[in-house]
Amino acid sequence: MRKIVLPLLVLFSLTSFGQGFLHQSGQNIVDGKGKNIVLRALGLGGWMVQEGYMIQTEPFASPQYVIKQKITDLIGAEKTEKFYEAYRANGITKKDVDSLAAWGFNSIRLPMHYNLYTPPIEAEKNGEITWVEEGFTMTDNLLKWCAENKIYLILDLHAAPGGQGKDAAISDYDDTKPSVWESEANRKKMTALWRKLALRYKDNPWIGAYDIINEPNWNFTGTNKNGCDETSNAPLRELLVSITKAIREVDKNHMIIIKGNCWGNNYNGMFPLWDDNMAMSFHKYWNYNTTASIQKMLDYRKQYNVPIWMGEGGENSNVWFKDAISLFETNNIGWAFWPMKKIENIAGIASVTKTPEYEKLRLYWKDGGEKPSPDFAEKALMQLAENFKLENTTIKADVLDAMFRQVRTNETKSYKKRVLPGKIFATEYDLGTNGFAYSDKDFVNYRVETGTFEEWNKGKTMRNDGVDILPCKDDSSNGYQVSFIENAEWLQFTATSKSAVTYDVAIRYSSEKEEGKLHLENETGKISDTITLPATGNDTTWRTIILSGVKLKKGENKIKVVFDKGGFNLNYLDFTTTKK
Repeated sequence: MRKIVLPLLVLFSLTSFGQGFLHQSGQNIVDGKGKNIVLRALGLGGWMVQEGYMIQTEPFASPQYVIKQKITDLIGAEKTEKFYEAYRANGITKKDVDSLAAWGFNSIRLPMHYNLYTPPIEAEKNGEITWVEEGFTMTDNLLKWCAENKIYLILDLHAAPGGQGKDAAISDYDDTKPSVWESEANRKKMTALWRKLALRYKDNPWIGAYDIINEPNWNFTGTNKNGCDETSNAPLRELLVSITKAIREVDKNHMIIIKGNCWGNNYNGMFPLWDDNMAMSFHKYWNYNTTASIQKMLDYRKQYNVPIWMGEGGENSNVWFKDAISLFETNNIGWAFWPMKKIENIAGIASVTKTPEYEKLRLYWKDGGEKPSPDFAEKALMQLAENFKLENTTIKADVLDAMFRQVRTNETKSYKKRVLPGKIFATEYDLGTNGFAYSDKDFVNYRVETGTFEEWNKGKTMRNDGVDILPCKDDSSNGYQVSFIENAEWLQFTATSKSAVTYDVAIRYSSEKEEGKLHLENETGKISDTITLPATGNDTTWRTIILSGVKLKKGENKIKVVFDKGGFNLNYLDFTTTKK
């Protein structure tokens, strides 16, 4: 009897296992129970495929092969490989995945470099396709961590064999070698890689989808080098159809995600669709968060009865993030933001600390001069790899707040717990969106009619809101100051007063020529006189001026600092009880 029951149990287990796969159901992505799934993903950019702007080597070393060569020139090939081993070991760990799940993400998009799975064609003998174990092991580990957190892993071929676009950094494209479009051998390698991945993961329901090729940007018949004026995209469609066929030979479970040309958004000539379990991806950067901005994709969804997914977007302000996610989810569109980690950034989830030693290497690569010694360079690079561990990064709570809490409420939240009397640093204004936690006139990065971009944060330090924050050298600061203050802008701070009391408020500020003015308000209106802040002579000369007679209630107070006249820098406000 036992011999009969065990096979039945195994069969039942495999059947149940297969019910969990994400798949297409008309215009929706659903799980095995038919429940609609909105994919909320983060892209692990920079882990398997380095891009120069993420590690501050742009524009002198943008593609990974150039970055790697510069490192090799300093420390040699053997130590370079040891650096990359440490960099990849630290870049994403179980702690990263556990944290992403805890923060609210239900999926991860893995940007893969083909060369971690299979060698370049020039390294193969007799046209034979061979394999590299490192990429598969990295993917296996990541998938295990995802499964433990019950979040989906979306495989994204970010760097195809030979590269898939003229925007070289994205796919590590080397224009001295044939691209994927110029080499049948590269296309065969790419197809074989996807077939092998599909065979390996065909039974795992925590693989969310196969994102076949990232941001193709190539001119086949058009004049735009990135394929934005292509009208047929025949080579792209042919390759996607071929790879889909190879995947389906071994895996009929997993959803396939496709993209158009021109960084994923030009779908001319890509129809009709060729598989009944797929989704169409688009990418969204530097444009308005209006229905018009995604209308073409909405039309495709309806016309071809297929799900759509915003597979990559970001590099913008918290306001943009909140508005974009609201736009997507209102229209039943999942999303994947980009990226997780960059050196000294405000728009990602985690900021990696740049050491003075690494900056010395960076400046040498950029400007030349005295060459750092191999020992110095090795230590600097290995410290950089250590800094990529999540516990060594600075987690951007304001970015996470914008992505998850601010999408659902306009309520503000204290940046940190504070009890008065005490000091409130200007840069520690409440968490929340523009018009509720603060008011700033420049708060998003839009592509304007002139083709230029507006900066949402002129300082690009500490926080990712519209408020302009710069480093501060005043000894009494927290290291930062609010600057570029304009008339009628304001900041709100939540603080608890131990009792109903009248405070004196010491205002620490600087200004070169202009005098400033400000007053305080609460939920009911003005709670102070307007005070004038005389010019201090320059932006680094700081002065403290007292604003008296500020009455606060016992308990929580929402204190709004209103800038009647800008042109100054603000360090802090220090609340002390009025002396009798």
